[in-house]
Amino acid sequence: MIQVKKFTFNPIQENTYLLYDETGECIIVDAGCYFDYEQKELTDFVEQNQLTPVKLVNTHCHLDHIFGVSFCRSKYNIPFLAHQDDAFLVDEIVAHGERFGIPTEPVDGPDGFIDEQDEIQFGNSSLKVIHVPGHAPGHLVLHSPEQNFLLAGDVLFYGSIGRTDLPKGNYEQLISNIQQKLLVLPDETVVYSGHGPETSIGFEKKSNPFLS
Repeated sequence: MIQVKKFTFNPIQENTYLLYDETGECIIVDAGCYFDYEQKELTDFVEQNQLTPVKLVNTHCHLDHIFGVSFCRSKYNIPFLAHQDDAFLVDEIVAHGERFGIPTEPVDGPDGFIDEQDEIQFGNSSLKVIHVPGHAPGHLVLHSPEQNFLLAGDVLFYGSIGRTDLPKGNYEQLISNIQQKLLVLPDETVVYSGHGPETSIGFEKKSNPFLS
């Protein structure tokens, strides 16, 4: 059974997720640890729970979601996986950091690419990959049908949706993808978002003003 641990990191208050199961293998999703104490918080949890990180997986590659990629990749010698359409965001992280007033070091590009229909495997567990562009062109959502949850990144939030005024964002595309790919999932599906609290598909179908 997959366990989900949430950390909230960096000046943009991004949610980084660590997923693990009974084997002790884990994946780090959207490694956003920016400060030294945030890196220590993550590594302490890994050590205390005797976990073995095997992959770095990104829902998308906006700077707040990849601040910790270089650290985690080096610390655990694991591959960084993302959608090919977001690779340009990794290349431009320093410029984006300057735009937001956050000093940022370069990050090497992904070690491999993932896309719709792929599965992310670790231990005895797997997550299905859904491509949901709109907030970012290569945005992915990671879904566990067996446990009824998904990691939504910055596509869907509690009562809101991802912004679409960043490079290659598209409002109509985002809304269409949410409706066609996410709102068709069971109402009880838990949504772990890239910022803020958890929500559910059923709650957002009823209450989200962008989706009514």
